[in-house]
Amino acid sequence: MEVLLISSSFQSSLISVILGNSMELLEDKMRVWVDSAKFVKPNSGVYVLYNRNRDPIYIGETDSLEKTFETYVDTEFEGNECKQKTSFYQRIFAENPKELQLQLIEQFKNESGKLPICNSKIELETH
Repeated sequence: MEVLLISSSFQSSLISVILGNSMELLEDKMRVWVDSAKFVKPNSGVYVLYNRNRDPIYIGETDSLEKTFETYVDTEFEGNECKQKTSFYQRIFAENPKELQLQLIEQFKNESGKLPICNSKIELETH
């Protein structure tokens, strides 16, 4: 199993690509949600969920992308109407996923003036 761990300097460069024409938040390619979500590796990482217009709706982090995505696919986002709008996603493996998630959310907020629609302030403070 090959694991890609990213350094802090590389994390900074990832954050710098936050605004583009399609608002892709990570350098990872945009993937169709259900088609490839079942085949993600069990590494820690950060992921971004996008709606059909490719607008970021959620920036998440996990200790196991495989388990998180498996749960999302199997339960159809556990009845979470906001996340059920997911059509595409990006993901990247990271040593410190929580730190990268918070940096991406902060950058998104600074650039767009708002949080991704499925990330709430309460969740950010307690998650």
